[in-house]
Amino acid sequence: MAQLPQDPERLKDRFGPTLKYSPPGGFRTDAVPDKLVDTHCCFCGQQCGITLKVLDNQVVGFEPRDFPFNEGKLCPKGIKRYLQGSHPDRLLTPMKRTPEGFARISWDEALCETVAKIKEIQERHGKDAFAMLSGVSLNNEKSYLVGKFARLALQTANLDYNGRLCMVSAGAGNKKAYGIDRASNSWADIPKAKAIFVIGSNVAECAPITTRYIWSARDAGAKLIVADPRMVPGARTADLYLPLRPGSDSALLMAMLHVVIRDGLTDPAFIRDHTSGFEAVAESVKDATPEWAAELCGVPAAKIEQAAHWYAEAETAMILHARGLEHQSKGVDNVLACANLALATGKIGREGCGHSTITGQGNGQGGREHGHKCDQLPGNRDITNPEHRAYVAGVWGVDEAEIPGKGLSAQEIMEAIHRGEIKGLLSICFNPLVSLPDATFTREALDRLEHYTVIDFFLSETAQHADVVLPGSLHEEDEGTATSAEGRVIKINAAVTPPGEARRDWEILLDIAERLGRGRYFRYENAEQIFNELRLASRGGTADYSGITWAKVVENQGIFWPCPQTTEEGERTPDWRALDTAHPGTPRLYEGGRFYHPDGRARFNVVNWRAPAEVVDDAYPLWLTTGRVISQYLSGTQTRRIGPLVDQYPFPRLELHPRLAEALGIQDGQWVTTLTRRGRLTLRAQVVKTIRPDTVFIPYHWAGDLSANVLTNRALDPVSKIPEYKVSACRVQPATPEEVARGERAEADAYRQEPIQLELGLADRRKEASR
Repeated sequence: MAQLPQDPERLKDRFGPTLKYSPPGGFRTDAVPDKLVDTHCCFCGQQCGITLKVLDNQVVGFEPRDFPFNEGKLCPKGIKRYLQGSHPDRLLTPMKRTPEGFARISWDEALCETVAKIKEIQERHGKDAFAMLSGVSLNNEKSYLVGKFARLALQTANLDYNGRLCMVSAGAGNKKAYGIDRASNSWADIPKAKAIFVIGSNVAECAPITTRYIWSARDAGAKLIVADPRMVPGARTADLYLPLRPGSDSALLMAMLHVVIRDGLTDPAFIRDHTSGFEAVAESVKDATPEWAAELCGVPAAKIEQAAHWYAEAETAMILHARGLEHQSKGVDNVLACANLALATGKIGREGCGHSTITGQGNGQGGREHGHKCDQLPGNRDITNPEHRAYVAGVWGVDEAEIPGKGLSAQEIMEAIHRGEIKGLLSICFNPLVSLPDATFTREALDRLEHYTVIDFFLSETAQHADVVLPGSLHEEDEGTATSAEGRVIKINAAVTPPGEARRDWEILLDIAERLGRGRYFRYENAEQIFNELRLASRGGTADYSGITWAKVVENQGIFWPCPQTTEEGERTPDWRALDTAHPGTPRLYEGGRFYHPDGRARFNVVNWRAPAEVVDDAYPLWLTTGRVISQYLSGTQTRRIGPLVDQYPFPRLELHPRLAEALGIQDGQWVTTLTRRGRLTLRAQVVKTIRPDTVFIPYHWAGDLSANVLTNRALDPVSKIPEYKVSACRVQPATPEEVARGERAEADAYRQEPIQLELGLADRRKEASR
């Protein structure tokens, strides 16, 4: 059983998280780097350009890089990302769980143990009893490889990824409305908009560099409308702020469309020439008046009317959204309601007009295109479509029947593990114990596994449950491509080699495939060969990378997909070497009103109002919503180990409004306990005026007794299967003395301090100790 091998305190002492404050050798001014390596930041989907300084095969610092997207600018995470290199918590050898803890073993023993367990479980319970979970911190090459590895090496249908917890509602909505899953524009179009509607996105903290694009539009006279339950930093400079109730997004959007149609603000020619289904949608919002929505959203009807007019009457306008809108059991409906607005007003497919999700994870865009989703094959192909399956089978050199069918999504895999249906798990770069909802349930599931092997570079809270740990590679230890939130394919360059006995992730997967007797499908000598096969596999799909090469990406500082073939030979050849590279890429989609459904027309989709999966009542009278802070990234596996980032926001706090605090008798900084139907969590209160009085907020980057996800709901969107992180019913009360003691203990145990480097002088050590 994959239970913790030793007590958490001993695990922390050995594996962290340790707060690292300085690069190898400290902050020496006389150190001259061996080389400067242009690459990209790994801490969000914007993928800002950055240059890493390397000395003695160690990352020792960074320089800004004049990359077109960020033009030398970096956020706090980007500035400190170099500190994850040469980290004391870095996994350096394979390990096996023993009764006393984790013991070092050889690669041969680790791989033999893993492969033996895969075979044993699959022979006893069937191929699908062994699952794989992956992550979109992986580059495009690894994402493609994981999809192929799971289907042809593990031969399981049950593969999914942590992008399921991030962008899948946007992806599903985009495909339904437009026939393709990508941001509609490069960010260069944002400053050309005369109105920008941001809904459910804390841009300034989650995608800081995007703020510059929005402010550029404002400087040019654009109106900024922000809808969010919290007055996030971007909302504080908005021309119109809509403080909607959690889970009421679709009501707001339906009412805005109602106003647009009622007041004759649609674009009839665009609707007639480029769309289908408008009449049914118009009928569906006939009764969605601003007054009706005001009751559901808690936003005055006049403000809803104002937002609709500003958006529709502007010469150009853009809609931007992120997880606040998408992390709901009706996330796809919310995205479709945005698309209906964009299509009804014709504000898409031209300069300054568009509808885009702001991707959160590092390779959240590219990672969801090439086959490591349970329902997808490379090129954003549908795994249930016979033609799509046959094409990919041809590229892989297998019979179509050898490719498993649609499997379970990430949360569904955890549910199947909990039920005992899935017995074994291989994961890579995924920390579900922190990132999945209802963490107590997730821990119970992990404890029920018969075998668990993990590939990672730090021993995350989930990896602590593993039977075998394989040390993989950090972002800067391998090369490949990633795809930014804009849809720009970029080049990731290796700055250093993996330390100790750690190996590149793709090499580990190839070794396992070989030992499973499936190595004939994985004959790659380097990552570029994987990318070239990806090009061929994606050809003709909506996410078509076939016209992109690594050299072309470097030469142009990125290429926007789709980048299809332009010649008949390129469209037919079975050899990637004969693919042509003439297409320049596609920074702006839908130009000329041409969409990606077979008839070239976009689709209106009827959205009917429905309440969140859980609503407030007498027992749980408050809305709980969760999200990020600027100094942390996702489950914190990497950023909770970087001292200067932790110092900015060391522990999660419960945000609540002064009126609610007064009603509950709570002071700023007081310990309080939040309860939901899943669990309870004790944190210090942070009393702020920037949140609705009926709503509380907790950031989700921490583990154990600091984890927001002990409270959140496992309810899923029926289409995208994304959990409802953003809406739970809760109650808040002052903590008892016992709860206060537990909270203080959780904070005290959250980190260990990096030992001061003794080779430094006393003055240097005092300087570093005072940081």
